[in-house]
Amino acid sequence: MSNPPREIDGARVIEWAWSGSKPFGTVCFPDGKVAAEIFGLALCKYPNSEIIYRFSCDSDWESEQDSEYASIQEAKAHLPSQYQNVVANWQKYD
Repeated sequence: MSNPPREIDGARVIEWAWSGSKPFGTVCFPDGKVAAEIFGLALCKYPNSEIIYRFSCDSDWESEQDSEYASIQEAKAHLPSQYQNVVANWQKYD
């Protein structure tokens, strides 16, 4: 398991999931070619904000895509089908 950094793009990691040797899914260019494989998912929050961000990250925890949600539960419930090749086992950041 690869633990994320404390912050991703300046937002504090609250919960995270790591896919292991097989990615959760991919991010593709408009022509359908793979732009990045997603191995890490992180639920994060910026200081002085109530918005939860889901960062979809490559194998080095570099953010490839993000989405905004009103809550952690909403972010988990709305995981796109493109990131469901592996079940996300969420961990709280200690």
